[in-house]
Amino acid sequence: MSKSPIRWLDDVAKHDYESAFEYLSLKFDLALASEIVDRMKKATVTSRRANDILRATGLPPLALTDPGVRRDLLKLLNGEKLSPVLVCDQKAGADIADGYHRVSLAYNIDPFMGVPLRLG
Repeated sequence: MSKSPIRWLDDVAKHDYESAFEYLSLKFDLALASEIVDRMKKATVTSRRANDILRATGLPPLALTDPGVRRDLLKLLNGEKLSPVLVCDQKAGADIADGYHRVSLAYNIDPFMGVPLRLG
């Protein structure tokens, strides 16, 4: 795993759990969405390569021109730390509950870069 030039927070920003719940509640009923978020809150922060996260979720990397990726790139260039991502693993497959733009930014810099995450 490549060393990350991105500076990461030690833990997930609290508002990212709310964003994850909002996203997951579109895919699952409210009880399951809440259960998944609770599992992610209890999980420890670990790391996976950006390309592996995208492969497991079946998502393509967003381009650097994507507004959300560009916003995170500007944070990076300003020396701000980015929040670890939240990934859920369900029978239908893994999904990025929050942090798709951050994973895409990491992938565009170096696909083999480690990205901190909580997996639930």
